[in-house]
Amino acid sequence: MIKVTVGNNLERNDKIVNPNTTLRTVLNDANINYICGMMNLDGSPLDDEDLDRTFADFGITDRCFLLNVAKADNAA
Repeated sequence: MIKVTVGNNLERNDKIVNPNTTLRTVLNDANINYICGMMNLDGSPLDDEDLDRTFADFGITDRCFLLNVAKADNAA
């Protein structure tokens, strides 16, 4: 099993998942909007098609961070 810290700019939660689970499944289960913002797996940017790959596909065996970081311009 893998401990995944999943979240966004405002909230992060730890989930225990099977290595054969897709990234998209974990994001959906955690109610993370992955449409806007930049998706990262352990700090590496992800493409849309990467969300349908499993943690095992990425070689993740123990722990990782799956985060959506929304970039916002600061209003003047």
